[in-house]
Amino acid sequence: MESHEKKWYVLHTYSGYENKVKANLESRAQTMGMEKHIFRVAVPEEKSYDQEDSGKVEMEKTFPGYVLVEMVMSDQSWFVVRNTPGVTGFVGSHGAGSKPAPLLDEEIEHILKHMGATTRYSEEDFEIGETVSIKEGAFEGMAGKIVEVDREKFKLHVEVEMFGRETDTELDFNQVEKF
Repeated sequence: MESHEKKWYVLHTYSGYENKVKANLESRAQTMGMEKHIFRVAVPEEKSYDQEDSGKVEMEKTFPGYVLVEMVMSDQSWFVVRNTPGVTGFVGSHGAGSKPAPLLDEEIEHILKHMGATTRYSEEDFEIGETVSIKEGAFEGMAGKIVEVDREKFKLHVEVEMFGRETDTELDFNQVEKF
């Protein structure tokens, strides 16, 4: 099952090694020249409040032992991901070298939304200080200056002048375009 479109897949890992697998996979994708096949790696987490430690907020794994990867499924990308240290296999693969089934769009949309991320993706490379035009949302049609770029969540913090004051807003990469 060779695909030319990027889809999300679930990796099974050793429990407790999810962040290490994420770092290893991102590093391998870069060093092996697979950036056009392996795009994003995510460890689903949610906020947890510690009742005994005066409500201290901690991040807790939503799916311990699992990591999500957005990739174009090919023999080469499958090999790179499958042989990343800490990865024990793909979920949805029947073994014997078979390729796994991707997550449904609704499934990954729900998981990423819960994490505060998005499945929407932009090829634009935004930089702090750039001026952008806002294409959708409450500030549609206005221009603003980028003050922060969150490449992990594909979000921008943009300052928009409104009523003579700077107003900070958070936008997805695909909600803006470069001037």
